[in-house]
Amino acid sequence: MLGKVIDILKDNPFYIPSILLKNYRNLNITDSELIILIYLINSDKTFNPKKISTDLNFKLNETMSLITSLTDKGIIKIDVINKKVREEIFNLDELYNKLAFLIINGKETKSSNIFDVFEKEFGRTLSPMDYEIISDWQKDFDDNLILLALKEAVFNNVNNLRYIDKIIRDWSKKGIKTEQDVINDRKKFESKKSNKKLFDYDWLNERDS
Repeated sequence: MLGKVIDILKDNPFYIPSILLKNYRNLNITDSELIILIYLINSDKTFNPKKISTDLNFKLNETMSLITSLTDKGIIKIDVINKKVREEIFNLDELYNKLAFLIINGKETKSSNIFDVFEKEFGRTLSPMDYEIISDWQKDFDDNLILLALKEAVFNNVNNLRYIDKIIRDWSKKGIKTEQDVINDRKKFESKKSNKKLFDYDWLNERDS
């Protein structure tokens, strides 16, 4: 089945951009890298950074940096064809594999939803850096925990990822996984705070007065 999906993707290049637009954030691909990929999908795949830079109006060093980043992320490869004249071409097989797995496993909708929730709660479009941070969370933590931390941050009128990151890591250490766990932890915190006020109260001075 995987092979058939990959063949469909390869034979329908104009279908690829819509899939990428829906899933590129989940693959830790930035906006600029997405532009490079869409260009490569509809090109002859020849490794020619200068032409790519000219066509996309990118600086050459920026284009090379984006290509290197996509290679490091395992999204593309550069193959050498052994001919009389050495020729390098872009290999997009890994990209097709990743997209095919997303389709087969039905993860494209679930994964994209978490970013939609963040944008809705923040009231703004997420930046590429925001996407990378959230994607990194997904590697180590369950989506449910991430969304609970977002809900807690909104509850406290805070909407920055650094605050949410602290919540996620604190909860992970405490073993908090569900909304009920959050409620219980909040009650426990309030109870400790009440007890502290009780013991800090100056009973001696109160009696003398």
